[in-house]
Amino acid sequence: MPLAKKKKVLPFEQVYLDSLPCTEMYETSYMHRDAVTFVAVTPGTDFFITASNDGHLKFWKKRFEGIEFVKHFRSHLGPILGLSVSTDGLYCATIGQDKSVKIYDVVNFDMTLMIRLPYLPTACEFIYRKGEAQQKIAVSDTTGKIYIYDTVSSSMEPTKVLECHRAAVRVIRYNAAKQVVVSADDKGVIEYWSPVDYQFPTAAVDFRFKSDTDLYSLAKAKTKALSLEMSKDGEQFSTMGPDRRVRVFRFATGKLRHVIDESLESANDVQRSGNESYNLEDIDFGRRLAVDREMGKSDEVGFPNAVFDESGNFLLYPTLLGIKVVNLVTSRCSRIIGKVENTERFMRLAMFQGVPQKDKRSRGSGKDTKAATEKDPTLVCSAFQKTRLYLFTRREPEDAEDAVGGRDVFNEKPLAEEMVSAASLAATASTSLARTAVIHTTFGDIHVKLFPDECPKTCENFTVHSRNGYYDNLIFHRIIKGFMLQTGDPLGDGTGGVSIWGGEFQDEISRDLRHDRPYCLSMANAGPNTNGSQFFFTTVATPWLDGKHTVFGRVVKGADVVHGIEKAKTDPNDKPLVDIKMVNITLGFN
Repeated sequence: MPLAKKKKVLPFEQVYLDSLPCTEMYETSYMHRDAVTFVAVTPGTDFFITASNDGHLKFWKKRFEGIEFVKHFRSHLGPILGLSVSTDGLYCATIGQDKSVKIYDVVNFDMTLMIRLPYLPTACEFIYRKGEAQQKIAVSDTTGKIYIYDTVSSSMEPTKVLECHRAAVRVIRYNAAKQVVVSADDKGVIEYWSPVDYQFPTAAVDFRFKSDTDLYSLAKAKTKALSLEMSKDGEQFSTMGPDRRVRVFRFATGKLRHVIDESLESANDVQRSGNESYNLEDIDFGRRLAVDREMGKSDEVGFPNAVFDESGNFLLYPTLLGIKVVNLVTSRCSRIIGKVENTERFMRLAMFQGVPQKDKRSRGSGKDTKAATEKDPTLVCSAFQKTRLYLFTRREPEDAEDAVGGRDVFNEKPLAEEMVSAASLAATASTSLARTAVIHTTFGDIHVKLFPDECPKTCENFTVHSRNGYYDNLIFHRIIKGFMLQTGDPLGDGTGGVSIWGGEFQDEISRDLRHDRPYCLSMANAGPNTNGSQFFFTTVATPWLDGKHTVFGRVVKGADVVHGIEKAKTDPNDKPLVDIKMVNITLGFN
């Protein structure tokens, strides 16, 4: 009888996990003026660098518990197409659609070099070791050529041009531990080459021919690498691409160690399996799926990446569920970071795991002594079409009652049109929006208090529809006992209804208005910013809906009517067997 296969175990797994972020909610976020596309952490110097779609670059310094803004550059006239930091943490480079490379001195917050390019760059990477006299950077173009520049000299001409690819190179990564560069192109071809003689690095690898490796696996699958990350020890690297599979390669052999399927089909299968660790509410899952499909159609700039922890035992990468932390030894998902953050689809990741450097200005203080000895693992993330960078740590965000300004820091001034729009909404809310409503149903009256100050657009939509008789004689088309009652659809099947503006309008989520009790009045939707005319009453506390649906009112009288409707018999589609209608709605403006 064959022996049972021994289960792989990672010794001291919890010790490694204690050095990683662990919260379900991000601790804080900061603003850019446009969608954030790249994030990076400089090794040894403890700076966070973020880039946005409008060509702006921001430097942030890691402090004990959090980060501090230090410098803002208008780096490029168009979108930033690539961001790289040197292995010594002293320099940062960006490439842009304006056909230029900008080099920055990180510690001194200064731009040191600008190179005008005769081609559109697609990727960039510093390819020198700490202490080397020549500080080289590799820049690729759409033809597959890779140009090597010396950032120390004043020459604008490349010192070397490599032609090892036949398609546009999308990613270049330097393995400092092995002193080898890895590049990948649009045809899925992965190449190794030396930054010294620009030849195949025979001494650094354990194979002679690529046919002996799995480096053609992307090309065989007709996909490509849109992100590539190295482990700290240089023993492995990860790729992510359009097929939504995370691949982990052993560097020395070029063999695949793991292939993790994170495709939408796989996500659907997991959702149907009912596993509590990965299962979401159907409404939530459908919304996230819609965002992921939209992400698949978008530009490849800022595509998600998979980063290693400092030990190389764990891989962190974003999915529609949140950020998964996968144990590469046991092949199991150890935790999911940010699972409850349902309005953000996280994209690029960068991680800080060390002890923040001492702040010279506060040296000698008790806080500084504590900061010098305690690690503060921090994961900085971008999110799909979001203008913020998000920080995950081992601390949950402060409660709204305790926080001074909330976890979302408004460090940018709003645009002029946004200020005019906000002023207009505030004026509308104070003069013409209902503050109370009585919903007359065939079961009795439900009295609600509305929140026009917090949700002006939602309350305006409800007010105008009610005043115009839009809701008159509409049925409660969906009733789920122990959950909610839904109405507001003129078609009566959950697929109809529009806003007063003729389409959909954005969410108005407030941290002070939560589904933390029964009798909330909330907007129904089919994903972020898809509000129309449908709304629902909750019959129990439903905290899993927080951040997904706009709470714009609460029942103050008529809870017995709500529960009376809740008890109605329904068919398998949750539709009442006997129609229950809203007769009309009376509004109050005091």
